[in-house]
Amino acid sequence: MTQPTLVLYDYWRSSASYRVRIALNLLGLQYERHKIDLLKAEHRTPGYLALNPQGLVPTLLIDGKPMTQSLAIMEYMHAITRDSSLLPTDPFEQQQVRQLAYAVAMEIHPVCNLSVVKHVQTLTTDDAESVKVAWMRHHIEKGLNAFEKLLDNAEHGSFCHGNVPSLADCCLIPQLYNAQRWGVDYSGLQHIARIADSAAQVQAFVDAQPEDG
Repeated sequence: MTQPTLVLYDYWRSSASYRVRIALNLLGLQYERHKIDLLKAEHRTPGYLALNPQGLVPTLLIDGKPMTQSLAIMEYMHAITRDSSLLPTDPFEQQQVRQLAYAVAMEIHPVCNLSVVKHVQTLTTDDAESVKVAWMRHHIEKGLNAFEKLLDNAEHGSFCHGNVPSLADCCLIPQLYNAQRWGVDYSGLQHIARIADSAAQVQAFVDAQPEDG
């Protein structure tokens, strides 16, 4: 089967973009990368909004067809890629992986989006930077502690579900990057620390890491 032509529009520090880069790497797919500078508001230009009306990253062009929303992108690529292991074959195990992925992408990530935090800052008379840091730490710590408890019931292995990286790992590792960025120490979370160590040994995760700009 011929690989489709893939063009990824992303921002280096975007968690959602980071997780898609990991997934594409794990699937062994080649893609062209177009960087969208959020600080320069390139996501609000007419050209980009024509691809992604929400003005968000990432957007993945697949043979010229735009796809948005990181989880939807990853599940689609899983579905069309032979021998993909982003999701297990068993329906119950699929649910287990999805609940972990969603715990990050739908619970931790949205409240820690910078657009949300900037709005919070406008609602307080306290020091804006201190409010931002406290907000991030609170929600990331709370979310990772809950994630760790979910892992108590997961199939133990090197990764979130067994010994093969899945959709859940694609979501977790970018969130750990954010944790480090905001000074959240997760070293005491045994399962999460183990998974972070395992991912650091896999080239697909290493190659997807954010670079400065």
